[in-house]
Amino acid sequence: MALIQPDPTFYPSARDAMQAPKEELAYVALLDAEGQGRPDGLATIDLSNGSIVSVADMPNAGDELHHFGWNVCSAALCPYAPHPHVERRYLVLPGLRSSRIYVFDVKDDPRRPRLVKTIEPETVFEKTGYSRPHTVHCGTDAIYVSALGNVDGDAPGGVFTLDHDTFEPKGRWEADRGPQELHYDFWWHLGNDTMITSEWGTPNQIEAGPSLDLLVGRQYGHRLHVWDLTKRRHLQEIDLGDQHQMALELRPAHDPSKTHGFVNTVISVEDLSANIFTWYQENGVWKANKIITIPAEPADADLLPEPLKQFGAVPPLVTDISLTLDDRILLVSCWGTGELKAYDVSDPFSPRETGSVRVGGIVGRAAHPAHPERALNGGPQMVEASRDGRRVYFSNSLYRSWDDVFYPDGVSSWIAKVDIGDDGSLTLDEDFFVDFASDGRRAHQIRLQGGDSSSDSYCFPS
Repeated sequence: MALIQPDPTFYPSARDAMQAPKEELAYVALLDAEGQGRPDGLATIDLSNGSIVSVADMPNAGDELHHFGWNVCSAALCPYAPHPHVERRYLVLPGLRSSRIYVFDVKDDPRRPRLVKTIEPETVFEKTGYSRPHTVHCGTDAIYVSALGNVDGDAPGGVFTLDHDTFEPKGRWEADRGPQELHYDFWWHLGNDTMITSEWGTPNQIEAGPSLDLLVGRQYGHRLHVWDLTKRRHLQEIDLGDQHQMALELRPAHDPSKTHGFVNTVISVEDLSANIFTWYQENGVWKANKIITIPAEPADADLLPEPLKQFGAVPPLVTDISLTLDDRILLVSCWGTGELKAYDVSDPFSPRETGSVRVGGIVGRAAHPAHPERALNGGPQMVEASRDGRRVYFSNSLYRSWDDVFYPDGVSSWIAKVDIGDDGSLTLDEDFFVDFASDGRRAHQIRLQGGDSSSDSYCFPS
């Protein structure tokens, strides 16, 4: 239903969004860790005390819910947007394994989301030619969804769209894909009419877990792709270097007058480090510079999972990054070492580390203050910052088959929270610890009620 006034959770600029009320609820995707027929779930968390308010089970098993998002967001306020009076009401949840998509309504009872639509995989296949939907972003004209591969699990992967009102797939987004084959994330610079996409691997390359042969052969993704957002045409390819394997999360500046952003690569085949790059436009050409290198940490081989024993080190395995709405603090999750790092990127080419906390880790198994006696596995993985840039929530599960390689004793799942100081320092909230051990499923993507640091795009400068 259209609104007379725009949704109050839409903001013209990131600066306006930072003045929004404090978040009260979080929605969390839970995946079945055992793979034995139990469905995934959507948990609702009361952020005032970290309690699990409700869990909605999916009607099917085997989905592996991944990076879900809102049906609409602040991008609906763009002057050229055809949907300025829709409302942030629905969560769109993609099943990365099943290629099924669920739509949940949170309006009537935000504490107990209600399933209102299921898009079956056959519909996705027929209308888009893609499979394995991975990430959902709300655009100005549609709901955009990334997909890792074609119907057979091979290349190309890409982007398709869903109708804002009916949620029916509209079709493949790309009109001219140029050389692009591999795919992972996507985002845009609305002020520049530009989309950026990144690369991981095809479903057939990743679903069984990480492959040392593919890694050594430098066969995972290592490029960014630049697109004309309106014409849907490939413009340029940026190769980050094939030693930098798995170019994943894209975090563009929130201010639409800026044409830079950040991307992480998971692992270097040369030294096991993880790296962060800044992409930017210079004289009409898009480029990327490496700005952060996080080295591997030496470790006793007896404490390492099988694939890492020969190296005698723990790679950081940076699997997610998050940028605060003022474009100042970049949060970096080191899932392998169990560290969450913060960098001041006010100068996007000269970052300065401002904080760090450790929880979990392949070898470290750092405890949380709420349970000092308990060695934690997993590590900071999916990271989400509040709109005001003061709080950060993070979960500890990546992807079931990859979890089981790096944490072979299993991942007992949890969500923790840190507070960001004025100086960019990080302080672990000793009283906030959401424990999913009794549920048995693993927490992945986190979305905050009303929007968060990676849910919205803005059309007006801060």
